[in-house]
Amino acid sequence: MAEKICVAVRVRPSISEESPSGTFWKIEDNRISLHKLHGTPISGLSYAFDHVFDESCSNSKVYELLTKDVIHAAVDGFNGTAFAYGQTSSGKTYTMNGSLNDPGIIHRAVNDVFQKIQMISDREFLIRVSYMEIYNEEINDLFTVENQKLPIHESLERGIFVAGLREEIVNNAEQVIKLLESGEVNRHFGETNMNARSSRSHTIFRMVIESKGIDTGSGDYSSSDAIRVSILNLVDLAGSERIAKTGAGGVRLKEGKYINKSLMVLGNVINKLSNGAKQRVHIPYRDSKLTRILQTALGGNAKTSIICTVAPEEVHVEETKGTLQFASRAKRITNCAQVNEILTDAALLKRQQLEIEDLRRKLQGSRSEVMEQEILKLRNDMLKYELEREKLEMELEEERRSHKEREQRIRDQQLKIENLSSLVSDGDRSSSQDSMKESLKDECNDFKTPCFKETSNNAFVAKRSNYSELPDFSPLPDSFSNVADEDTWFKMNKGYIADLDALQTTPARKVQSFPPQDITPDCSNDNYKLELQNLKTQLELVIKEKVELQRKHEEEVQINSRLMGEICELKQELDLSNNSSESSKQRYGNLETEFQKLKEERDSLLQTVSESSKNITFLTDQKENILKDLNCEVQRRKDLEVEIKQFSVAFASRQRSLASIHGEFKSKIEKLRAENLVRY
Repeated sequence: MAEKICVAVRVRPSISEESPSGTFWKIEDNRISLHKLHGTPISGLSYAFDHVFDESCSNSKVYELLTKDVIHAAVDGFNGTAFAYGQTSSGKTYTMNGSLNDPGIIHRAVNDVFQKIQMISDREFLIRVSYMEIYNEEINDLFTVENQKLPIHESLERGIFVAGLREEIVNNAEQVIKLLESGEVNRHFGETNMNARSSRSHTIFRMVIESKGIDTGSGDYSSSDAIRVSILNLVDLAGSERIAKTGAGGVRLKEGKYINKSLMVLGNVINKLSNGAKQRVHIPYRDSKLTRILQTALGGNAKTSIICTVAPEEVHVEETKGTLQFASRAKRITNCAQVNEILTDAALLKRQQLEIEDLRRKLQGSRSEVMEQEILKLRNDMLKYELEREKLEMELEEERRSHKEREQRIRDQQLKIENLSSLVSDGDRSSSQDSMKESLKDECNDFKTPCFKETSNNAFVAKRSNYSELPDFSPLPDSFSNVADEDTWFKMNKGYIADLDALQTTPARKVQSFPPQDITPDCSNDNYKLELQNLKTQLELVIKEKVELQRKHEEEVQINSRLMGEICELKQELDLSNNSSESSKQRYGNLETEFQKLKEERDSLLQTVSESSKNITFLTDQKENILKDLNCEVQRRKDLEVEIKQFSVAFASRQRSLASIHGEFKSKIEKLRAENLVRY
């Protein structure tokens, strides 16, 4: 919902005893106007605001009417900003910081935040604070002196933030007040003609309030509730100044230039934003680091209140006019504030909760789920590679076995070719039938089963020649006295079963082992020639088959070499996976070692913090005692001074009385001497 920026004006008490001679500022309800001496208002110099506080107003009233609603909204999840604007020595720092008797807006806001948190029982809160100053357009961390010249970054998750700025997690208001006091020591102050302790930098005190709902039924975190993250900015601006009045020179002059430049950019941004509804113009937030940090507060998602402080003296009329014009333009700015709820891990509350749970699991001795998943994945990959390797080894073994069988078949074919060649060279078959019988017997003996094993000298397995005539019936067993049957053959060869389909045999021919006795020699020669021609034809076929087998053998050799290369690559991958598994185990061990070191460092830091807290408490007590002693000594000194004055007065009166007595006594002596002289 859109709402206007809340703007108020505060007039500080006059520090000049001179009465106005020409004009003066008059406050009527929530309006301030410039009047002439006799009471007539000056036209065009009357301004109305949400609140106008006179010289008698206290910081408590300013906080209640102007800033309290913004602080409470920040606890509820809205971004909030409150800052003081005005010329130098107009009361900005007093309004924001206050005094011991009348604390300022910052101290009251801190106490109010923790009081409101105590009243909320259904949410858990985490508060972080930071304190920065913008000195000569450079951002310095007031909590840590070493953090200087910090850059401004912007992200979708955190918005606009100062990188490297130290943030302290706080639990109570007293802790925040102590941090503020330590930060004030590091702030830049200086002396000018208008102010003995002039702020030379803009300061921004930031509180990040994170909260998460608690399920009242179980007392545990509610998983459906979002985390609220709000940012509260409490800003004390340095005052604009004129060199002619401040008498600044050297370093003070340089500081004044940077202060006036940043305030001029702030006024320009306010002016652009006040006219933003009428015309779409570029807002120069990036021209100054102050406006860049306050970008969300000035024209975005924030509830903002501005307190403009003015000086009532007639000599500061022009500066007061400029401040009131600035406030009038700021009054026209509209912001759209909304509750900031996030569901990501960006909030520190959720991150700390996750880290605590992770540390608790590790302390209980359980391994990280991520490491377990990685180790399980590596084990699955190793098992997968092992199965693939075994599969490839089986395929390779099968390929080697088939390769051996092919080589055996090639050797058998070569043996057949040699036998056929010997038959061709032995072409004169007409010499005798005995030579034919011997050749055929040799041929039959050559075509034995490749894996034939003799169990004795007389035992053998009968094999029919491909050239013999197919019998009409199987021979009787009685005619073979030493022939091994199938079971005997199986036992003799230790379970080997010949693959009959893989055997390459010469096509069967119907021939007679022995020619009949009644054939004439001429007919026998013709038959032999015809058979020789057939054998040559078969020889050519066998040669072609041999060439084909050699070609297939070469292809299979190439396939085998490729398979061997793939097996080597798989072995290398397996070695790499083993190495990665070992490195993962080593990394896990290193992580556990680092965790133990971090745990020890955390314990030592906690111990150091506790000791530092004790030392700070002790030093604070010592400081209070010293202050008490100092106050007592100061009081004693004042009493002594009073007594010395009283003694001096009494001594002077006594001295005067003694002088008069001495004079009287001297006169009497002289009188007596005179009388004695007269007598004599």
